[in-house]
Amino acid sequence: MKFTSVEHPAKTDVAIVLATKKTDWNKIKIISKRDHPLIQSNLKSDIKNFTLHSGNQKVIVVITEDKKETYKTHEALRKSGNTVCGMLNRQKVRVATIVNESGFAGASFPFAEGIALSNYKFIKYKKEAEKESNSLRELKLTLKDSSKEEVKKLQALIDSVFWVRDLVNEPVNYLNAVQLANAFAEAGKAAGVAVEVLNKGKIESLKMGGLLSVNQGSIDPPTFSILEYKPANAVNKKPIVLVGKGVVYDTGGLSLKPTGNSMDYMKCDMAGAATIAGTILTAAKTNLPLHIIGLAPATDNRPGGNAFAPGDVIRMFDGSTVEMLNSDAEGRMILADALTYAKKYSPELVIDVATLTGAAHRALGDHAIAYMGTADAQKKNLLEESGAEVYERLVGFPLWEEYGDMLKSDIADVKNVGGALAGHITAGKFLERFTDYPWLHLDIAGMAYFQSAQNYKGKNATAVGVRLLFRYMEKISQSYSNTSINTQK
Repeated sequence: MKFTSVEHPAKTDVAIVLATKKTDWNKIKIISKRDHPLIQSNLKSDIKNFTLHSGNQKVIVVITEDKKETYKTHEALRKSGNTVCGMLNRQKVRVATIVNESGFAGASFPFAEGIALSNYKFIKYKKEAEKESNSLRELKLTLKDSSKEEVKKLQALIDSVFWVRDLVNEPVNYLNAVQLANAFAEAGKAAGVAVEVLNKGKIESLKMGGLLSVNQGSIDPPTFSILEYKPANAVNKKPIVLVGKGVVYDTGGLSLKPTGNSMDYMKCDMAGAATIAGTILTAAKTNLPLHIIGLAPATDNRPGGNAFAPGDVIRMFDGSTVEMLNSDAEGRMILADALTYAKKYSPELVIDVATLTGAAHRALGDHAIAYMGTADAQKKNLLEESGAEVYERLVGFPLWEEYGDMLKSDIADVKNVGGALAGHITAGKFLERFTDYPWLHLDIAGMAYFQSAQNYKGKNATAVGVRLLFRYMEKISQSYSNTSINTQK
């Protein structure tokens, strides 16, 4: 999807007019007065989206509403974008220009976001992919409601979301751990992000027992990717580290998953790794003045070969031992090694992102991310604000000591599972053991992959977390600037 800034819609383009019931239609030159009776009739019938044909060009009118809370208004605009995207593709439109006459400043952006996210398709393996592709190729935003810089940022963000969705939708026979690391390296080179990939030999020399144990059942080697974006004008002295779970396929190992509605879509279990990479790429493309490091341990989890078995004791990268009682709780094993590795950077903040537990999905359904952590209230509040603004909302959970007690082992320092109750919290409590810095854990299991279409979020891979984390990084960057201004005062 291409985004362009323009002064006015070209006569050859379809114009999309964002308006309200109070809009003065006489002031909109691209709408013919002959259409005013039809407009009033549609408004009385509460029709929100309709097409006009009597003027010099085709115009789609979108009636927007003030939801009083800005983030809800923006979400309604994204959903309207989803509806209009369907209209545009059914009408075989290739280029459309958005004209904001709604009175809501910046309304073009969430609306364009909704169209673009809805326009995504993963059809590269279809024999007749070209026939099945959407017609819409370009969205233009008028400078009256947007700056060229804002449009460029929107382009970078949507490009990253599409890249992440592509990775998460890739089947494991086309995307193993090595291929995932190669994809990070290739994208990093194009965006100006340094990428180092640790191979199995290096991982063994570091004694990353968590990652190596999960990999024991696979014939493909693991990888550990390190992405670093460090601009010359970085405002943070200590880096922010993003950690992502990169299980490219999860059978559950010897604790085998059922196939239907479970193992059959476990190619998405590397969504966390793709998400943190997509966030860093967006930061680089938009020149965000923030030093960010990404860590992505990757492997598949299979029951073959010398697969680790329930009851095994694993020595982790930090030297502690884990009694592994469920090989389907593998994500926390590889994340634990990455969280330990993050200590070497003396980070300001570490955020891990993972499709970690079914418990998080059961607790919150398809509508929120479960999160917890040791970061201070200000960082948590900024995260929740970011989640509301992009409508990838979060619900916080506690890390009380009692949840840690559920992980006590008779023969090792800790077990990797805590029982049937509060599984998403005990998973977070397990990860906390491997941190000694401000830390946040995002369990995206419920939102990373949908088996039926959910408006502009689509079907299958959603790339949830990319828009959230990028907005969060922007807010953290801005908080430095605000602190500097207040200090000068």
